[in-house]
Amino acid sequence: MNKHLTGVYPGTFDPITHGHLDIIKRASKMVDHLIIGVAQNAGKGPLFSIGERLDLVRGEIAALNDTGEYGHIEARSFSNLLMHFCQAANASLIIRGLRAVSDFEYEFQMAGMNARLDPKIETVFLMASERHHFISSRFVKEIGALGGDISSFVPPRIAERVMHRFAKDSTPEVETRA
Repeated sequence: MNKHLTGVYPGTFDPITHGHLDIIKRASKMVDHLIIGVAQNAGKGPLFSIGERLDLVRGEIAALNDTGEYGHIEARSFSNLLMHFCQAANASLIIRGLRAVSDFEYEFQMAGMNARLDPKIETVFLMASERHHFISSRFVKEIGALGGDISSFVPPRIAERVMHRFAKDSTPEVETRA
C-alpha cells in the first residue's frame, strides 16, 4: 500500500526568512505534499496583511516547485484552529521548526495539546540549521525598521518588500517648540 503523506508547516511568515525556507526544503523531502499554512494571527500585529504574506510565501516556493527537487509545495492561509486546518487538508503531519532550546517548551506544549485534539496527526520538529538558527521574523522586522541590512536573513524579493514597507510607513518625526 502506497500512502500519500501530506504535511503542514504552519506559521505567521511575517516575513518569510531563509530559516523558514530551510525548514520548507527539508520538510518537503519528508512528505509527498507540503502545505505552508500562513496563519492570520492578527494578535502578533503583522507587518504584512494575510494576503501579502501569502503572496510572498507563494513567490518563494514557486522557485522550489520549479526545480522538481522538493516535491509538491503549496501555501494556504488559515484563521481557524491549526488542527481543523490540518484535518481539512487531510494532513497527517505537522512540521515545526525549532531555533533554540527556548522554542522547545512552547512547541512541546503545543504538540501535546494538538495530540489531544487529534491523535492521528503527528508533530515533527526540525532543528534550524546552524546557518539560520538565530534568524527570526521579529528580528528581521526590527533591523529593517531601523534601516539595517536584512539581505542575509531573507531572500532579495522579501528584503525589498520589507524595506519598501518601512520606507512607505515612515513619517519623519518633527520636533515642535512651544
